[in-house]
Amino acid sequence: MTPEAWSLLATGVLLVLLGWAIWTLTRLRRLAARVDRAWAVLDAQLQRRAGLAEELARNHPAALGPELAARLAVGAAQARASRTDGDRELAENALGHDLHQLPADLPGVPAALRTDLAGTQTRVALARRFYNDAVRDTRELRGRRFPRWTGLHRTHRLPRYFDIDDRLGAVIRDADPAGHRGG
Repeated sequence: MTPEAWSLLATGVLLVLLGWAIWTLTRLRRLAARVDRAWAVLDAQLQRRAGLAEELARNHPAALGPELAARLAVGAAQARASRTDGDRELAENALGHDLHQLPADLPGVPAALRTDLAGTQTRVALARRFYNDAVRDTRELRGRRFPRWTGLHRTHRLPRYFDIDDRLGAVIRDADPAGHRGG
């Protein structure tokens, strides 16, 4: 091969590598934005769940009993106040556990509040699933050889999974007083 051919081949290889690096960096940026959006949705649903739990504890302590109402109020306040990842997971798990302890029938609690709490619990589970999927995809791409070797996206923090117990169907089992399940 002539020197011009080698030069052309080297230029072609460099262009392919540059294109691959740009594509990978673009994908990493999109995944980072996806993680941020998914976290915003998850955080909003967790805040909503804490707000509904606080409303339930504050406005309907007779239906819950004094002990459960107090635990629910404290759990909601701790879930709203926690900001570090580990503390937030612990607080959300404690609140979720207290919500799972709710009796199937809550006399005096409006059906709209029960339905909203059950729906929010479902939305929390879905939002957590979407967030963890985005985290998994980001971690997978950043763990590949090329991004690791080139240091692509090294300045960005590697996202953490958000693991809480969000069993569906355990909160307010009879959300609809007529016995219908949402679909």
